[in-house]
Amino acid sequence: MSFRIDVSEPVENVALLCFADSARENQLCWAAVDELGQRMRESRERGARVIVLSSSLPGHWLQHAWLRDLEAGVDGSATTASGEGWFTVQQELTHDAVVSIAAINGDCSGGGAEFGWACDLRIAEEQVRFAQPEINMGLTTGIGGCSRLMRIAGRTVTAELVLGGRPLTARRLYEVGALNELVEQGAALSVALALAARIARQSPEALCGLKRILNAGQDMPLNDALRNEQEVFQSVVRTAAARDGMRTVQLAYDSGATIASANHYDDQTE
Repeated sequence: MSFRIDVSEPVENVALLCFADSARENQLCWAAVDELGQRMRESRERGARVIVLSSSLPGHWLQHAWLRDLEAGVDGSATTASGEGWFTVQQELTHDAVVSIAAINGDCSGGGAEFGWACDLRIAEEQVRFAQPEINMGLTTGIGGCSRLMRIAGRTVTAELVLGGRPLTARRLYEVGALNELVEQGAALSVALALAARIARQSPEALCGLKRILNAGQDMPLNDALRNEQEVFQSVVRTAAARDGMRTVQLAYDSGATIASANHYDDQTE
């Protein structure tokens, strides 16, 4: 296979996955998505609390499905792999035990962009373009290009992207709240890793609890979401990490620390 997935641990409890398939310009064949899902699962099972998804192919992040595999799957003929990874990757990116960060350092489209929408946090470089080009192929989105993006960016922008068949700039999506940070060219990975390092130092119980609240709350009526949030809070507040955390911060307050300093608001991470 022409693709390559490099997995590393640049910071403790952070897994960095860099994808490249120069022959296909990062279009995702079935073998690639299957291996990507497997590598994500292995990283989580080894103890990663944060997964950063990036690309090592200049100009491209993750692109749309490789159409030869897509058509072969419809026809019932041989594909490069099962393609189960399309769903495994989404399950891993949204897993309660992991915070997922997309370090978007090149253009992305189709299923690749949909993996980005599944991430908890998205950092994109200013030159990046986002596309859901399915309509140009006589297709619809299939794994969140409408459903997830509509919850992130709203129906109007989503409709423009999926019905128009043309890309939107990273700046446009940042302005409507679909991206957490917009950074200069070449900076997405370093910014994402700095954020990942800060998050990975936090209590695993708190991270998991907050991910559970976020995952469940977006699909629940408000009253149910509030009830679930309180249940998760009650399960976390009794943990040793929570008790230690509260005592540490209170002692800092008692010693004269400000709220900002006691809670490390200004830390940029090292």
